[in-house]
Amino acid sequence: MPRIRQENVTAAQWSPNGATLGAIDLTLPDNQVFGANVFSPAEQRQRLPKAVFKQLQSTLEQGEALDSSLADSVALAMKEWALERGATHYAHWFQPLTGLTAEKHDSFYGPTGEGTAIAEFSGKELIQGEPDASSFPTGGLRATFEARGYTAWDPTSPAFILENPNGALLCIPTAFASWTGEALDTKIPLLRSMDALSKSAIRALRLLGDEESQRIFTTVGPEQEYFLIDEQYYFERPDLITTGRTLFGAKPPKGHELDDHYFGSIPERVLAYMLEVELELAKLGVPIKTRHNEVAPAQYEVAPIFENSNVGSDHQQLTMQVLQNVARRYGLVCLLHEKPFAGVNGSGKHNNWSMGTDTGANLLNPGATPHSNLSFLFFCTAVIQAVDKHQGLVRATAAGPGQDHRLGANEAPPAIISVFLGRELETVYAAIEKGEAGEAVPGSFLGLGTDVLPPLPLDGGDRNRTSPFAFTGNKFEFRAIGSTQSVALPNTVLNTIVAEAVDDLAAQLDEALRGGASLEEALPPVLQKSWVEHKKVVFSGDGYSQEWHDEAEQRGLLNLRTTPEALPYFVAEDTVKVFEHYNVLSERELESRYDVFTEQYAVKINIEAETAATIARTLLLPASLRHLTLLKAAGVDALTTETQALVDEFVTAIRALEQVNLKENQEDEPPSVWANFLLDQVIPAMNAVREVADKLEKVVADDLWPLPKYSEILFIK
Repeated sequence: MPRIRQENVTAAQWSPNGATLGAIDLTLPDNQVFGANVFSPAEQRQRLPKAVFKQLQSTLEQGEALDSSLADSVALAMKEWALERGATHYAHWFQPLTGLTAEKHDSFYGPTGEGTAIAEFSGKELIQGEPDASSFPTGGLRATFEARGYTAWDPTSPAFILENPNGALLCIPTAFASWTGEALDTKIPLLRSMDALSKSAIRALRLLGDEESQRIFTTVGPEQEYFLIDEQYYFERPDLITTGRTLFGAKPPKGHELDDHYFGSIPERVLAYMLEVELELAKLGVPIKTRHNEVAPAQYEVAPIFENSNVGSDHQQLTMQVLQNVARRYGLVCLLHEKPFAGVNGSGKHNNWSMGTDTGANLLNPGATPHSNLSFLFFCTAVIQAVDKHQGLVRATAAGPGQDHRLGANEAPPAIISVFLGRELETVYAAIEKGEAGEAVPGSFLGLGTDVLPPLPLDGGDRNRTSPFAFTGNKFEFRAIGSTQSVALPNTVLNTIVAEAVDDLAAQLDEALRGGASLEEALPPVLQKSWVEHKKVVFSGDGYSQEWHDEAEQRGLLNLRTTPEALPYFVAEDTVKVFEHYNVLSERELESRYDVFTEQYAVKINIEAETAATIARTLLLPASLRHLTLLKAAGVDALTTETQALVDEFVTAIRALEQVNLKENQEDEPPSVWANFLLDQVIPAMNAVREVADKLEKVVADDLWPLPKYSEILFIK
């Protein structure tokens, strides 16, 4: 029977602290809510001396180093603003290689020696912090006993206030580096990559006739998928608590076969939660645009408007944090794991990436006639070239243990990296390949068969939901990133490899222009050469089909199905060459990330395996034996024989898993060897235990089975 709450209350009334849901004030005007907890440029303009504000903004707009003389003025204004908002502490908020955020809280107040305290916060404290870095993963960049690490203020990402029922905290976005200056986080390489792409793109724009643009910004709009389940079921599932996913669970009679959940009416309790999430994010300046039910039952999505990649990455981390924190106020738990339920669609994070100028132009906007938009074709070709040349690295940025359950399934693109362009752009490139000028496809409209409905403009191509890297009108959508992952690393890689491709194409174009050719004469051969060499990565068909897998192999594309196969591309020769050339990550910094990610994969799989063995032996096996005892007592021989066979098979599988889990089979091995042992030996043993357990779930009496079932977790709201 479904396990339900004993309280006889509606979802809209219940909350864990006894408060009434919906008590938050949703009637305030947007201009009083959005960015209320952000030390934004508008807030800075009001609080900083006019000359200081202008100097600060000018410095940031030009991407130059910050004059330390500004720090004291900014720190004073920031402190006064934070104190007015109820903050008692401040923290340098940073993003180490754990994939999460980190913070160390320091009080504004210090004793005066007269029995009182005074609020202090200097420019020095704003600019630099020194957290204990000994326990953060570094991949060998520094030894454990070398605890010193530095956080450095990132003035391009505004400080913000995190509210708590008992107070507030000023969070200052910062970079995190070792005492030798090597990057220990995701922000430093992202900022470096944005600078690299900006310099390369500006050089190219000058050749293309743009004399106005001074800086290029990459933008990102990451769509976040997640599951919401009742916290009662969460606490009854030790596998969810420990690993973030269910290690056992038979397929329910009804999943998402009817497609009735997708874009369906949002349940009242869930909608109340979403409204509060959006309110909290609005206060933090996160521009949420969309919310809806996703494909799987209990699965949802939230998506923001595009932002500068650095700020967007920070906001994405905040979005995950707010999603999880607010859920608990509603008796819910937010699951961000890529595959929390086997056989049910998993969760991803679509990374919508583009490039724009400081004059407001989107470099990936094809305009009405993409065949004649030379700037667009130049930068679009650079992206295609970059993704093809570094397809293994692009795949590696989406690697992780949760992703190995998801990539290639019906809700996610395959592990083969390919680019979808759409009908119109493929027509344009076909003309370029033939050396033809090409023609604009006449504008047309989609008739809906009734005069009541207006005609809709017909897009140049349908979307391809099976493509991992798709052009979607004025941006590229990298659809393979996992729901738990930070978007900083994928965008760092995109920025860096596109900078390389832009420089390559620009060098060829410059040579032709110096030879006396006009831009219209010089550019087509450059585009033609790149397209011919890299068009193999472009594919518009069904990425799930076996035919595509066979064709991709013939084309020479990589099919990196698992994380251990993908991660070595972080230290491949081409990767090291491009990242060192653009000063984004040194070879040592790349090796550190490979080591960290490999070890994290191994540790997470090991935790799953030990958790699975414990649950199987101490919860599921005893339940199965109790059921078997009942059958024997009732004299139901046929069912007794059937169940006995399953129990015997279960015992054998548990012992096999426990054997491969033994430390002597895994210890004293480098992370890469350990990871491959887990992939080849432990995961199959874990899957074998689950296979039998899921069979037993369907035959053991419901009141004896100790774990909530999928039919309860996913459908009882």
